[in-house]
Amino acid sequence: MASTSDIRNGLCIRYNHDIFKIIEFLHVKPGKGPAFVRTKLKSVTTGKVIDNTFSAGHKIEDVRVETHKFQYLYNDGEFYHFMNEADYSQIRLLEAALDRPDLMKEGEIVTVLINTEDDMPLSVDMPASVILEVTATEPGVKGNTATNATKPATVESGATVNVPLFINEGDKIKVETAKGTYKERIKE
Repeated sequence: MASTSDIRNGLCIRYNHDIFKIIEFLHVKPGKGPAFVRTKLKSVTTGKVIDNTFSAGHKIEDVRVETHKFQYLYNDGEFYHFMNEADYSQIRLLEAALDRPDLMKEGEIVTVLINTEDDMPLSVDMPASVILEVTATEPGVKGNTATNATKPATVESGATVNVPLFINEGDKIKVETAKGTYKERIKE
């Protein structure tokens, strides 16, 4: 058993007969009244995100998890297939277990959280950022740079990311996986 002081991003807890992963939290201590923790929980079974508030000192049931490195192999439409780097065993996960499946390219190394009680995979943690090649984007219009102007670009994984006007097709860019936003252009 853990309490609200143990809450952190990525912690898996058992709540309302389901397992949830904490994706955001904020400790709030108002001037009047007791302290509480405002959280955003993502169900590892359905992918649904809910907001919940725990009062300070509330006991929560944490789920013991192990992390393993897996390589993303392919997507067959319904399932995403991964291979364990240590023993080459393969697992498949539904899209709901993934945070940003549109930013994963084949061969990407990810961290998979596995429940130690029943050895079931719970969720996939992407690296903080990924490097992807721009496959399609409109050319930037000269003189349209009064402010931080951006344009949509499609990357090799199929995701659409807003990029600055100077990015062209074939450029490699670094994308922040938590927000799905452009970070920088990679020079080769």
